[in-house]
Amino acid sequence: MKIAVASGKGGTGKTLLATNLFNVIQQSGYAVDLIDCDAEEPNDQQFIKGKLQGQQLVTQNIPVIDKDRCTFCGKCQEFCQYNAIIIVRSHQHIRVFEDLCHDCGACDYACQSGAISWQAKTTGTLTTYEYNQHSLLVEGRIAVGVYSSVPLISQAIKGAKPEQITILDAPPGTSCPFIATVNEADFVVLVTEPTPFGLNDLKLSVQALQHLNKPFGVVINRGGLGNQDVHRFLTENKLPLLDEIPFDRRIAQLYSEGELITNNISAYNKQFQELFIRIKKQIEHDRDSHT
Repeated sequence: MKIAVASGKGGTGKTLLATNLFNVIQQSGYAVDLIDCDAEEPNDQQFIKGKLQGQQLVTQNIPVIDKDRCTFCGKCQEFCQYNAIIIVRSHQHIRVFEDLCHDCGACDYACQSGAISWQAKTTGTLTTYEYNQHSLLVEGRIAVGVYSSVPLISQAIKGAKPEQITILDAPPGTSCPFIATVNEADFVVLVTEPTPFGLNDLKLSVQALQHLNKPFGVVINRGGLGNQDVHRFLTENKLPLLDEIPFDRRIAQLYSEGELITNNISAYNKQFQELFIRIKKQIEHDRDSHT
């Protein structure tokens, strides 16, 4: 099963949840991989201290247009849905905007004159750390100046072993990187906080997942910090509350030191073990309801 841990905004505790959930799952004897899909700011490795296993470059194909063969018909520009190609016929000028290219191949399909070839552009790196014999951490890190992390995220998720549990630490927000991550998940854990900002971004995340028809549950982090509006929203909309992590100074201190709370506070180890059980039951319930 693939479990995505996501949030509508940064700073809600998504990494806290993903890393500690990974920790208790592997402690329970399951084979589990953690994929850090927050490619712009990956930080799971600060908490999961694994042995470096390998690193690979991730590349994207960029079209190169031979102006001697190009007829400036405009078909490539017409087929490109990302406005990555511009043609000025009067000056017989054509240009590819690499930052906008999504490597979809539509321009090559459209070109009838054979004017398009391809060159590889490095978009980031995938670094793999061995945590133990059965568990890995895969970190996606986008290269500086690269516009979209979606291809890198897709490549990182492909590295997960299909026969075991995978935790996907999703990028914050509800834009394309978020969609690329949660779309591959069997279940999504939404992390929020009991504040007006937390509620607003939770609503956006819920709308996105409902549109994708993805099953999900909610974890409230820093419980007791704000008000009860998030609880009311979940109750009114009959959304599952999986757990609530209290606003605890000890969590902040351990987190700032790069330590896992499930390794240092027995009560939280038990709480995350029980959270994993609830997630499994929720996934089983959702599967049964669709069969």
